[in-house]
Amino acid sequence: MTAKYKQTSTNGLQARKLNVAVVGGGLVGSLLALHLGKKGHEVELYEFREDIRTAELVIGRSINLALSARGRKALAEVGLEDALLKHGIPMKGRMLHDLKGNRKFVPYDANTNQCIYSVGRKHLNEVLLDAAEKYPNIHLNFNKKLVKANLDEGSLNFIDPLTEETSQANADLIVGCDGAYSAVRKEIIKRPGYDFSQTYIEHGYLELCIPPTKEGEFAMPHNYLHIWPRGKFMMIALPNQDRTWTVTLFMPFENFSSIKCDQELMSFFQQYFPDAIDLIGRERLIKDFFKIRPQTLVMIKCKPFNVGGKALIIGDAAHAMVPFYGQGMNAGFEDCTVLTDLFNRYGGDVERVLAEFSESRWEDAHSICDLAMYNYVEMRDLVTKRSYLYRKKLDELLFWLMPNTWVPLYNSISFSHMRYSRCIANRKWQDMILTRVLYFSSVTTAAAIAVICYKYGSKDQLEQFTTSLLKLVNLK
Repeated sequence: MTAKYKQTSTNGLQARKLNVAVVGGGLVGSLLALHLGKKGHEVELYEFREDIRTAELVIGRSINLALSARGRKALAEVGLEDALLKHGIPMKGRMLHDLKGNRKFVPYDANTNQCIYSVGRKHLNEVLLDAAEKYPNIHLNFNKKLVKANLDEGSLNFIDPLTEETSQANADLIVGCDGAYSAVRKEIIKRPGYDFSQTYIEHGYLELCIPPTKEGEFAMPHNYLHIWPRGKFMMIALPNQDRTWTVTLFMPFENFSSIKCDQELMSFFQQYFPDAIDLIGRERLIKDFFKIRPQTLVMIKCKPFNVGGKALIIGDAAHAMVPFYGQGMNAGFEDCTVLTDLFNRYGGDVERVLAEFSESRWEDAHSICDLAMYNYVEMRDLVTKRSYLYRKKLDELLFWLMPNTWVPLYNSISFSHMRYSRCIANRKWQDMILTRVLYFSSVTTAAAIAVICYKYGSKDQLEQFTTSLLKLVNLK
């Protein structure tokens, strides 16, 4: 592949048309191919698997996707938002299941009723690939596993996993969209001074399924993310277009390994998820639970994301995260938006584009990785606490009173385009304000009680309240 250059004007800058090799034909890779292809670049998309449009869906490894504002924007930029929203199922909030089978609805946004959308991974990938295939300058290459790359020279070596036939390619720019175990990132890691961390959590996941009713309808109210929070573990269910539910059980591996037979499984579900037994079906529950081993969950942080102006990693290759905030896909899609914006701003200065992308994006990537880990604790435990529910109500009230000033954390993550790092800073500011208000209210109340004791109480009562007040303000 030889370099071809064309000159066009982009915001006053001369933008050269690149030969781009996108490694990874999953969700982020296929969307990036569309973003780059729309700008006129020649794009070669390489995927080590077979074409997902003709492959069987692998059960047990998908984890349903929750499409929110950041992902929607990236899809809108290539004209696919409406098509995906028509396919997706809106979820207005969390439906919590207690041990007795009672359900409690907690909305995502009680003020403006914004929602997230449950979308099928396979369908979304198919839509993206179909759209990419319509561009004459986007070329799809399947069964191409990257085995070696010289990022400085832009050369890539592939092998066909089926035939073991090897092939080579060259590109002006290599972009790794090849997931948490990225082959492109492995080449970058070899460079000195590269920051990289990989963390496996002690919890795994296993997928189950709730079938439709005999009448072919949803077995539960379908415009919700259903959650069974159980402290140290949880189960969730997302609706599918065929009226089934993708059910995912998250819990420590030691809990999974303690269940060795049908009887132990049924005892476990009767104790923690009794209402789910009839929804899933006893025989199906046993079959699906023991069909596949629980899968691992990994968080990856690294920086920088680029090698000069020759190579870049985005999506899970740059910031794999646990799935508990529903932002893995959305963050990867937002990478495409950010990268496109930088190309629009700097035109053909590819080195500046990649450097600024890396410098501006790594902090946000690390932030959403941390938030995703925190949200697991919230979903499996905190959502049942009164303190959490009171805080959520207070956030909703303040958001209603000051929609441009007080944006709750979940809203800023899922329903805005605020930088992830800014979302965290905003939450810390809110916590500080509420702490000060509570502190001031407590001091004022204590002072009022002291005045009352001074006027109407005994000396001993006054001394007791004064001591309490001094302790409260850290003076004694």
